[in-house]
Amino acid sequence: MVVNLNHVIDQVVKDKGVDRAVLVEALESAVLSAANKKFRNTRDLEAHYNTERGEVELFEFVTVVDEVQDSYKEIDLDEAREIDPDVECGDSLGMKMESGSFSRIAAQTAKQVIIQKVREAEREGIYNEFKDRVGELVNGIVRRYERGDLIVDLGRAEALLPHREQVPRENYRQSDRVRAYISDVRMSPKGPQIILSRTHPNLVIELFRTEVPEIAEGIVDIVSCSREPGSRAKIAVVSHDPDVDPVGACVGMRGSRVQNVVSELRGEKIDIIPWTPDMARFACAALAPADVARVYVDNEEQAMEIIVPDDQLSLAIGKKGQNVRLAARLIGWKIDIKSETRAAEIEKEGLTDEAPGEESSEEADCLPEPSADMVIDEEQQS
Repeated sequence: MVVNLNHVIDQVVKDKGVDRAVLVEALESAVLSAANKKFRNTRDLEAHYNTERGEVELFEFVTVVDEVQDSYKEIDLDEAREIDPDVECGDSLGMKMESGSFSRIAAQTAKQVIIQKVREAEREGIYNEFKDRVGELVNGIVRRYERGDLIVDLGRAEALLPHREQVPRENYRQSDRVRAYISDVRMSPKGPQIILSRTHPNLVIELFRTEVPEIAEGIVDIVSCSREPGSRAKIAVVSHDPDVDPVGACVGMRGSRVQNVVSELRGEKIDIIPWTPDMARFACAALAPADVARVYVDNEEQAMEIIVPDDQLSLAIGKKGQNVRLAARLIGWKIDIKSETRAAEIEKEGLTDEAPGEESSEEADCLPEPSADMVIDEEQQS
């Protein structure tokens, strides 16, 4: 009994979104391939889908000749005229093959093709859905570990949280919930790959976007972010409304908003710094809580030499250089920090032309305004 494929095709088109023409073409191609394999490519065959009957019909084509030399591809003129009285030598005559001997293999092939096309359509649908979601936060459930990488269930698809994108001191177990940033979506031979990250700086930005309505509404912007995942992050914020304090908006009532972000990042400390086009003042704020005495700016090299009181040097540099390193990344300039004593020694030795070079730094929580005795180079540009 021949299976009517119309209902199956219509259902697949409706439920899975597979294009009907693509499905029909694939069925014809698959049946033809199976037939050629069965007959070992000895015959000239064509497959066509019959919409009325809901089946793929197979046709054998032979050439009309006076004397048959290849019985698989040629037919005698007299025999041909019994089928079509108007046929002449050299004509191609198409004859429908009996479906009885071929219906089983045709049905199996149709089933395989439909399963394959449904799988391809689902993969394409997942890719199309997630390729436009790069940069979003998603919630998922940890399914398993694979060689250090986490497989996360997002509902419609599984995503990969690679080992390199995980925060070192964060550990997950099966069925744990995880919130991550979609950093990349690409198509691979095995289907779409959704790459997640817990270390990307934009994770911090997107978390603040969900917690702070002023950021979501565009009143407050996060200009830049620098981060050492699991330890500390700095964000620079600016307000487009003079009545809205950008730092206060991000901190929230009694620190509730920033605390929610810190909790999601498992205790990672966050410094919120007011952005200003005045790069020297911006650098001073980024180095908080250290006080700054003087700033020398080289606009061409995008470098700064910052002089701090002797007792502020270790605070400005920070533990293992974290504070000044994050500040330099935040403003995008090179920073060279010196104590007043060291600066005086260099000046005394006539080495003040030394090119600024970036050092390292750490710890910063409270963010005071730049000190009044700060000296700013007159050539500095805003």
